[in-house]
Amino acid sequence: MASLARSPSAMSITRIPQGHSKSLQLLKASKVPYVLPFHRIHIRRSPVCCTKFPQWEPSPVTYALTEKAGDKFLDKSSELFETLHSESSDSRDEASITKAEDRTDTTNQPVAQLQFLKWPLWLLGPSVLLGTGMVPTLWLPISTIFIGPNVVSLLSLIGLDCIFNLGCTLFLLMADYCAKSKNLGQASKSKPPVSYQFWNLVATLTGLAIPLMMLFGSQKGYLQPQLPFIPYAVLLGPYILLLSVQMLTEMLTWHWESPIWLVTPVVYEAYRVLQLMRGLKLGVELSAPAWMMHTIRGLVCWWVLILGVQLMRVAWFAGFTARAQ
Repeated sequence: MASLARSPSAMSITRIPQGHSKSLQLLKASKVPYVLPFHRIHIRRSPVCCTKFPQWEPSPVTYALTEKAGDKFLDKSSELFETLHSESSDSRDEASITKAEDRTDTTNQPVAQLQFLKWPLWLLGPSVLLGTGMVPTLWLPISTIFIGPNVVSLLSLIGLDCIFNLGCTLFLLMADYCAKSKNLGQASKSKPPVSYQFWNLVATLTGLAIPLMMLFGSQKGYLQPQLPFIPYAVLLGPYILLLSVQMLTEMLTWHWESPIWLVTPVVYEAYRVLQLMRGLKLGVELSAPAWMMHTIRGLVCWWVLILGVQLMRVAWFAGFTARAQ
């Protein structure tokens, strides 16, 4: 409430003599207009004191610290607009926080439901990989696959590798799904280092160049005794085909920045060792020349070495992630 203080106004008015008063009465009786020479009335205006200022003026009130206040001194601004702005911003912040909490509560419910779907995949993925890759190679008799050095045997071996490739693809999709973050709003991308990509390409191209060089030397007569193309294709044809599929799969995981780029070569290389061991058994059945058997043994040793390096990289990546956290 505004308090007003007004002092009584002092007015100085000149008194009219009695003679003039009589003349005034005569003039009133005669109804003749007559102008009285009144003196100017002086009015002194009283000051108005107001203790509440408009909103556009800053308050001159100063705050004095007291001993009881201590550190709890009011730290808000004395400007009215700054105070209103701070209060409105605080209210907006509180409203945004409550909206964010409501949004996280609503999004966490489907995320928690999706976590239950990931638990069976930890057992289903390896089971698919085992059933499509290891069981046919370890328990299926060679006589049911290999009939002789002909195209039928080659297609049977390629069919076994296609079954493994199908199971490996399903396993990698499940692993990619399990590797994604619990929060669906966060991007789960992982880019492999350039040195890792270069090392994988060198290892894969080396494993691809060695059998092709053996084939070229056998066809040109540099390696004796010569090995016909069909027996060579039965021994190393599925190996070359699956190695090409591995290169394509790794490049896709690098391009998509999938978290499974570290797992993909390990899965293929573990199966490749079994594939080459199967080639050694078929070489005995075909009575392959010694240089061919030594080539297959060399490839087995090469991929066991590469598999060990890949496992070392898995251990390095686990330590790197722990240090980053």
